[in-house]
Amino acid sequence: MDWLTGIFAGVQGWLFQALVQPALFALDMGSLFEDAYGATAWFMMGVIQIIILLAVIGPLQRWRPVEVMDSPADRASIRIDVLYTLLHRLGLFRLALFFTLQPWFDAAFGALRTAGYGTFHLDQLWPGVTDKAVVSLLIYLLVFDFVGYWTHRGQHRIEWWWRLHSLHHSQRQMTMWSDNRSHLLDSVVLDSIVVVVAQLIGVASDQFIVIVALTQLSESFQHANLRLWFGRIGERLWVSPRFHRLHHSIGIGHETNDSKTLGGHNFGVLLPWWDMLFGTANFEPRYEPTGVRDQIEKNRDYGSGFWSQQWLGMKRLFGRA
Repeated sequence: MDWLTGIFAGVQGWLFQALVQPALFALDMGSLFEDAYGATAWFMMGVIQIIILLAVIGPLQRWRPVEVMDSPADRASIRIDVLYTLLHRLGLFRLALFFTLQPWFDAAFGALRTAGYGTFHLDQLWPGVTDKAVVSLLIYLLVFDFVGYWTHRGQHRIEWWWRLHSLHHSQRQMTMWSDNRSHLLDSVVLDSIVVVVAQLIGVASDQFIVIVALTQLSESFQHANLRLWFGRIGERLWVSPRFHRLHHSIGIGHETNDSKTLGGHNFGVLLPWWDMLFGTANFEPRYEPTGVRDQIEKNRDYGSGFWSQQWLGMKRLFGRA
């Protein structure tokens, strides 16, 4: 792993010096060098993810698709999801947060440190763990996945949050690009929670980047238009495309006991363990159509383009759509 880390750091340094640093000088933004260097790592991880999507997950979708998507409407819908993916994975959304919400977070955590509340490091609870990078990484990965399960469940249980999150579930042609299809305000809420948790448990920045990248890549795989499951045991170890597709299935994934009330099944982000532990797992070997019930029963419009989806999401939030 050391040689791989060395290659990544070398490319990051070259990219920063050749492109990012001159741009910052030209824009008179030299005070942002440290933050920009970290942003370069986020961008590189995003590029790696896109390459894996195109080179690995894409061929898998063509090999064993759940649905054949050949219509112009299907292709147009998927192109919007590609836009969401590029916006999030290449750091553009994160850049917007940096110039808007990040100063507030910095001020808040700075005030806490000034008051004597230093950052807690979770992995230091176990002597010697900090010297074992892989073990430390797994501990933080487990914590973030636990938080991810409950925030995801909140998106389905809390009415106002569901009004935003339902955009993510409105995709009737789910593919590897569908993970980042979400309302921007929904993404702001989620990212804010993750930032707060990261600060509270003291995860290192390089570990945080790896955790986010691994999680995003796995989620893209879960959303793939791929007829695949991991077997009776494997399904209970890691979230598969079949397990997550059921979460997106009409009338199954986001409703409780067919009562049409908010709830659902299979909220796990990486691990199905939390669903099993808290009674929300559904391991039925089914590949059902995806979407939201009111798209069919009430012909509700969730928007056909990026801006229309964002606008209708705001209208839903305030009960206007």
